[in-house]
Amino acid sequence: MEQVTNGRMNKKLLNKTLNYYFIYALIILITVGPVFYVVTNILYEDDANEDLYAIKKQFDKFNKDDLKISEILLWNRFNRDVTIQKFNGIHNDSLFDHSYYDALNKENEPFRVLNSPVKIEGKWFTFSAKINMVEKENLIGSTAFLFISLLLLLIIGFFIITKIISKKLWLPFYAALEKMEQFEIDKSTSVKLIQSTTEEFNRLNNAIDNLIRKNSSIYQSQREFIENAAHELQTPIAIFKGKLENILQRKDLNSEQFKLIDDLNNTTTRLVKLNKNLLVLSKIDSNSYNEIEKIKLSEIINIQLAFFSEQALSKKINITTELSNEVEVKSNHFLAEILISNLFLNTINHNELNGQIIVKLTNESIIFSNTGTLLPLHTEKMFERFSKSNPSSQGNGLGLSIIKKIVDINHWSINYHFNNRMHTFEIVF
Repeated sequence: MEQVTNGRMNKKLLNKTLNYYFIYALIILITVGPVFYVVTNILYEDDANEDLYAIKKQFDKFNKDDLKISEILLWNRFNRDVTIQKFNGIHNDSLFDHSYYDALNKENEPFRVLNSPVKIEGKWFTFSAKINMVEKENLIGSTAFLFISLLLLLIIGFFIITKIISKKLWLPFYAALEKMEQFEIDKSTSVKLIQSTTEEFNRLNNAIDNLIRKNSSIYQSQREFIENAAHELQTPIAIFKGKLENILQRKDLNSEQFKLIDDLNNTTTRLVKLNKNLLVLSKIDSNSYNEIEKIKLSEIINIQLAFFSEQALSKKINITTELSNEVEVKSNHFLAEILISNLFLNTINHNELNGQIIVKLTNESIIFSNTGTLLPLHTEKMFERFSKSNPSSQGNGLGLSIIKKIVDINHWSINYHFNNRMHTFEIVF
């Protein structure tokens, strides 16, 4: 199947090869065809000339000396293609093409004619011999038919070679391509490639295998570093935050000191969330949450709603829900809670004062809509880690990345829409 990329039609490699074969064969046949006709015609005329001279030589050897002038009329009557004619004044042999009417077929026929001076009983006459030739139209037609047949045979041969033999030869390449398309670095560390007797394909397989192993090793090291760092940072961050909260309880702080420590405490809170999110992403990558069960999303939404209603209230945001209580999905329970939690956080953090949040749950999807910026978000890097649609946001840029990761693990899809000043994220089961 051909694919379209950036408005251009992409053709398969074997189809491109077949096209080049066809163009090459067509050019060769168009070029060689006229040359073949000219050469064939020349050789045909040369052969006819030799036959005419052989007839003349035979006449000179066996008939000329015995032939008498009185016998010329009788000779011409019984020799249709060799005649003795009145002398035309030319003392040199002449060869030319001429058409004669064929009374039997009632049409003109092409002939190759030899006129040569001959002396009979001391008097000059013109010896004329002719050989029937193939009509040029027939020769051209036969040549064209031959070359068209040859072109068809070449095309059929190229097609068979390309579709059957070449496809079999290129099987290791297509197998490697398919494996690479299916490869996911967070789920696999190697791929099984087809061994081949072709050196280039074996080199390709070795390069792919080495590349996958190297990148998998780097990915594994990065994942372990993030997970270990997040674990190690939990305790010192918790201690630091606890001491800041204790200082905030002191009565001897002036307003400037209180503001400074309160800012530090808020920054530490963001650091705690960032560390927690990094740890969650690391565990998701390592497939730690692999226990799948049937979950009623309406129950999780209602539980989260009770918690996030207070945060929404501080910004005077109105939350409206429309939930189907019968909806069940298969997922890890903890990941489902994180998904709903991050969706609520996203709609609250990126909302406006006196804004609105609408949550809908149906058998096919869950939808979170919220008021916010008057322009649609840029979707190119929306789900990348540490990517923010609003640089001034207090978030850490991991919320949507975690949502996308959970959606992918569950083999769902997520879509973003902007309509009537409402930003909408729809997750389709």
